[in-house]
Amino acid sequence: APMTPATPTADLTQHCVRCGATVPLGTAMCDDCNPLGLKQPAASQAHGSVLLAVGGAILLLAVLGRLALGGIGPFHGQIANVLSVPPALAITLTVTNLGTSAGSATCRVFDPADPGIGPDNAYLDSPRVEPGRTISFSREVTALGSRLRPLAVECSGP
Repeated sequence: APMTPATPTADLTQHCVRCGATVPLGTAMCDDCNPLGLKQPAASQAHGSVLLAVGGAILLLAVLGRLALGGIGPFHGQIANVLSVPPALAITLTVTNLGTSAGSATCRVFDPADPGIGPDNAYLDSPRVEPGRTISFSREVTALGSRLRPLAVECSGP
């Protein structure tokens, strides 16, 4: 016997965006959720609302981040001592927090004879420095080799 295609017994439907009741395709809300028969919300309205919410959240996080990190630094760094301990250099830095809040500095130690930011750089994170205070700390660094030479340092905050 030849097969005949099945005929749909129900119209195409979807769910009400508010309560989940079955509504005809292309209708956002059922009669109970939209008793006055108001025009259905447009997709651009929904997407616009989501975009505004995301933008507002990003702005709020930026303001909170600024408040949390405000007053940290600037930092002033100096090289106090350098010793050759092959295959590395033992570098002692002195860091001063010139800001009004405690924080840590990231210091770039480099050879001032090398132009730009090259491969011969070392980045050292300082311990927490209270505002107006100076600390010294030492680290062994292999990125600069073990040959003693003039070095420079630049420190910055978060």
